[in-house]
Amino acid sequence: MATSDTSPLTLPAAETSGPAFSPLYRQIKTLMTRSLQLGEWRPGDAIPSEIELAARFKVSQGTVRKAIDELATDNLLVRRQGKGTFVATHAEEKIQFRFLRLTPDEGEAGNLTRRFIDCRRLRPPADVSRALQLRASDSVVQVRRVLSFKAQPVVLDDIWLPGALFKGLTAERMSEYRGPLYGLFESEFGVRMIRAEEKIRAVAADAAAAEPLALAPGAPLLSVERLSMTYGDKPVELRRGLYNTATHYYRNELS
Repeated sequence: MATSDTSPLTLPAAETSGPAFSPLYRQIKTLMTRSLQLGEWRPGDAIPSEIELAARFKVSQGTVRKAIDELATDNLLVRRQGKGTFVATHAEEKIQFRFLRLTPDEGEAGNLTRRFIDCRRLRPPADVSRALQLRASDSVVQVRRVLSFKAQPVVLDDIWLPGALFKGLTAERMSEYRGPLYGLFESEFGVRMIRAEEKIRAVAADAAAAEPLALAPGAPLLSVERLSMTYGDKPVELRRGLYNTATHYYRNELS
């Protein structure tokens, strides 16, 4: 590892035991990700220039550039022409809805209003505990909300969050926040959603879902279960959404 002996960032033994052929830029990417995780560079902050980072890690500027390119591809960093490179934030308009894949047939995606039905702290059901890797004695925050497009309810969300990470989260606090929930989570609770895995299936609305979505029981819905992770692939949110796709479609990009 070509890093400065005086740098506080050195790869721990567990991370240096990988293949010897690991590219140097990937090692620099790991170090930079660790700086993000430790809060050295916070969401919205500008990171040091490529020249400064190259001097810090004692590598070439090209090696640093390749590491930054991958971090930008992973949506951890954002390049701004003529301004520099910044830590990505869910409050930024370009990426704030990147986990919301529901797109209206007409109109702009993300132009949604929200109504919080419930926010409570409780012991997690066994399946939620397993998904979030919690102990049976741990608490979770359960949030239920409805998203509407042009006054028509389109999404019913049940959101489960580790209680230890979201102390003080209330429906009032979420309602008062103007940006996306993930922006609130990173700015006020220090929890950043990095990536997510989803399971999707078609279901019929039961009575509990039909009422808040203003549908008849049995109406077709899209069930989307999302597990969101922060740094180190630690699960920090389980979201179970029921989507009314009568005037919307689920958008995805494959590469």
